[in-house]
Amino acid sequence: MRNETRGTVELTLAMVLSGTLGIFVVESGASPFNVVFFRCLFGAAALGAYSLLRGYFTGHGFTPKKLGLAALGGVFIVFNWVLLFEAYEATSISFATVVYHTQPFFLVLLGGVLFRERITAAKFGWLAVAFVGLVLVSGIRPGDTASLKGLGLALAAAVLYALSTVVTKRITGVRPHLIALVQVLVGIPLLLPFADFGAAAELGGGWGWLVGLGLIHTGVMYVLMYAAYQKLPTAKIAVLAFTYPAVAMFADWMVYGHHIGLVQALGVPLIVLASLKVTLAAKPAPEAKPAHAPDAAPARRTAGHDSAAASPAATRSA
Repeated sequence: MRNETRGTVELTLAMVLSGTLGIFVVESGASPFNVVFFRCLFGAAALGAYSLLRGYFTGHGFTPKKLGLAALGGVFIVFNWVLLFEAYEATSISFATVVYHTQPFFLVLLGGVLFRERITAAKFGWLAVAFVGLVLVSGIRPGDTASLKGLGLALAAAVLYALSTVVTKRITGVRPHLIALVQVLVGIPLLLPFADFGAAAELGGGWGWLVGLGLIHTGVMYVLMYAAYQKLPTAKIAVLAFTYPAVAMFADWMVYGHHIGLVQALGVPLIVLASLKVTLAAKPAPEAKPAHAPDAAPARRTAGHDSAAASPAATRSA
């Protein structure tokens, strides 16, 4: 199989898995804090075992500064997950996922505010288009407090994801698998005070869903994504990333019967189009060369999503 074809298959599979994440969260029956705590715990075990087997700890490339940046990115990523999963509860997986995909616009705005990066007239225009799409998708009516809460939670999650990307994209010379590992490891002590072990003990079959979130959606999914990034151009990555919300919306409809209305549906293509335009107009980030690992080039546009170490300009998995 040709490299690019294989990368396409890998990233598509990763995005399909990402699209089912909401089902695992809801079916676990656990609170958002418990879900994220155990996702970090099982995810760290999966990523740690994979990195150990592949020999990634040898010549890892971390310095105290890089480790600190990875940990800070982890703080943002972990609470991004908590807010997103709370948004699922407040509204629906479909609604929260579409709103969450405004991440690239917050990344543009943060670049302008924090680093005085120039925001072109074209980008302002696409930001306006995305805002119109967001207003349509929200479909919030006066007194609809649940949707308003869900909207706020999903937007806050998108901001935290963008902050994680701003921090993490400055780490060079370290494999994204190890950055993601640090980030989920940070989540374990960070969320320990919020974890309710009494409630967790009563989950029963919910444990299977939690283990799946860690092993499948944090282990297998990230490995597939990072492998694909090495083989694909940024444009294809950006397009394939929208498999995630498409699958999430389909799964939400199939399993829970949730779907967005006609007016809300009109906003989805506006957000998708604006996101693609902003993403493809972005300058590619410099490639980071992993220490002592010439056989595996780093991911293109490596930076935090669903995924923890991939730029939302490339993909926006949870």
